[in-house]
Amino acid sequence: MTEQPLDLKRAVQIVQRHWIVVGVVAMIGLIAGGAYTIANPPLLSSSALVQLSSASSGTATQVVVAGSEEVLAGALRSVGPRMSLLGLRKLISVSSLAPGILSISAQGKTATGAERAANAVAASYVAYVSSNKVALKTQAKIIAPATSATGRSRAVSTILTALLGLAVAAFLGIVGALALSRSDKRLRRRDEIADAIGVPVLASVGAAHPANVARWSKLLEDYRPSAADAWRLRSVLHHLGLADATSAPPVGGHSVTVVSLSSDKGALALGPQLAIFAASLGVPTVLVIGPQQDASATATLRAACAGKAESSARSGRLRITVADGGQMTRLPNARLTVVVAVVDGRTPQLDTTIETSVAVLSVSAGGTTADQLARVAANAAAADREIEGILVADPDANDPTTGRIPHIGRTVHRMKPTRLTSSTTESRL
Repeated sequence: MTEQPLDLKRAVQIVQRHWIVVGVVAMIGLIAGGAYTIANPPLLSSSALVQLSSASSGTATQVVVAGSEEVLAGALRSVGPRMSLLGLRKLISVSSLAPGILSISAQGKTATGAERAANAVAASYVAYVSSNKVALKTQAKIIAPATSATGRSRAVSTILTALLGLAVAAFLGIVGALALSRSDKRLRRRDEIADAIGVPVLASVGAAHPANVARWSKLLEDYRPSAADAWRLRSVLHHLGLADATSAPPVGGHSVTVVSLSSDKGALALGPQLAIFAASLGVPTVLVIGPQQDASATATLRAACAGKAESSARSGRLRITVADGGQMTRLPNARLTVVVAVVDGRTPQLDTTIETSVAVLSVSAGGTTADQLARVAANAAAADREIEGILVADPDANDPTTGRIPHIGRTVHRMKPTRLTSSTTESRL
């Protein structure tokens, strides 16, 4: 794949191309962020105020005493049996709001738990200094018990962490998509596809993607291209010498093999679509599903065509046949024969397909690599078959290229410059 500078526009195109992956990763981050907050809810805080006597040994000293193990151990009975001394120490903080005023704050998963822990420690401290007032020379009383808890609500925290997880995961998804695109060797631009084997792109057409026999049957009966696709298919017929239904065909009619790769299922429908469109223009057409190198890739198409082999479509202009041999039987009055062939991209063997006068390669944007196309082109050359052009299925909407390769060897007849004389000029006038 041709390396291109990664500017903002191309980065956006890559993200758009991988939007499903980026979206899935972002949703995982959203769910993970919300689940983390639900499993670890935000802690609420509540405080109790304790007043010290004027004869206190010092507020700073009492801050240390209020947070001591003796005081906390005395509060455990009121906090709850499941709380350890170490766990309570992590939830309690003691500070001095003013000289002689202590603030004992506690955190908890619920408002009730935070209030209970703060009041329990405050009560334990008052009891402790009261029992040791001779040694501590301090008296204390609770002047404002913990009655309310403050903090971020669980709903708000869940939303914020979920959005944070979404943002982080989306960023990682975008970085992953950009990194993946650097190693992706599949060809998406028409110029890249054409340059891979030096063959021009004849047309870029939206392709159908039938997944079963019923949908293939519906395509064979009801395919109607858009106005733009119809014009592009007409240009392909013009390239084959079938611009209209009245032009004189060669002996035996025109025949074209539409070759696609078994790994590129998105391009398989272009051969049938070309045949159906030609029949709609009044061109007697035969659609042949020939022997396939990978039969599993065309199993549903062969089944649908086998069911319609004896039926007529497009006012009798289209006939469908399934061939099992390597030779093609010319049907009378057929002006165009379209053979569908599918080869293996790793070991293509075009010599086993039905031989026609022209071969075109059908690929989808992002469906093949340059190495696969080179193998097909090399095998075609070894089998003395020339690939006339490429049909691109489902072209990238952001692709500004055309895949038109100039014919370097084309002879151009130009008039030689001549000297203009007055007599010549006067005679022309």
